[in-house]
Amino acid sequence: MWAGGLRVRIPSVTLMKKFNNNNLKLAIQKEGRLTEETLSFLRRTGLEFESYQQRLFSSCRNFPLEILYLRDDDIPNYVSTGVVDLGIVGQNLLYEKREKVKKLLNLRFGFSSLIIAVPKDSPIKTLADLNGKRIATSYSNTSKSFFKKNNIQADLVQVRGSVEITPSIGIADAIIDLTSTGSTLILQDLRFLTKIYDSEAVLIANNAISTGKKILVNKLITRFKGVLSAKNYKYIFLNTEEKILPRLKKIIPGLGSQTISPLAQKGWVSVTCVVKEDIFWEIIERLKAKGVSRILVLPIEKMIL
Repeated sequence: MWAGGLRVRIPSVTLMKKFNNNNLKLAIQKEGRLTEETLSFLRRTGLEFESYQQRLFSSCRNFPLEILYLRDDDIPNYVSTGVVDLGIVGQNLLYEKREKVKKLLNLRFGFSSLIIAVPKDSPIKTLADLNGKRIATSYSNTSKSFFKKNNIQADLVQVRGSVEITPSIGIADAIIDLTSTGSTLILQDLRFLTKIYDSEAVLIANNAISTGKKILVNKLITRFKGVLSAKNYKYIFLNTEEKILPRLKKIIPGLGSQTISPLAQKGWVSVTCVVKEDIFWEIIERLKAKGVSRILVLPIEKMIL
């Protein structure tokens, strides 16, 4: 449907009639870079549902939630207009679409960066060199704001898909595009110039969710946070001589306090604790330096704090 020159995608009446209006509605990307990680994340939270490429929506068997599979750039609009209650989408689309939605949670996957790149042999070395140049991008709103902030006068070329090939076919002198690994830049003989922002998958919500549904949202967020917290910690088991235990306690901060149990072998104890992922290897090296050699490490599925 077109409204004042703006195309708005409206779900079919037949599809919407299939939903239980008392259930939460969550929109996720149907097919693209966030799809598999989003589905995996939802399943790690314990949600049970069916999904396959041609499916339009799924109903969870063990939670009052309907999942819609949409084009990623439609999700912010669906959430802001209340067609759905929640969405999982890249921050890049929030910055670009500028829909009025509430960000609830960073989901710690789908990491990428919006960058400016130029051909390897380009004379463009600094931002100032972009003045008067043609810049190809599908992120026109973000690009205009960035150039205005940096006093750059450039000509934006709006492109849908395959932005990275535009310099090689003479359409643009530089590009502004999303990249995760930089491999596409290398394949197209492009050189990184500067980064505009970092992005990751986030959970967003409509600003006018009903009181009843807010209770369900909070329950869902508890599940999400449980998975996210667990991802940041490791569970460690080790056996050690009791006499060096005081020194080990200073090395292992744990979460709260460690669990210490006596072993059948006299003078030895078993220690279990939870360690943060970002200091995990530092802790392991310090333990090894103290003579601890048998360390069992397990992932944590969920952690409710």
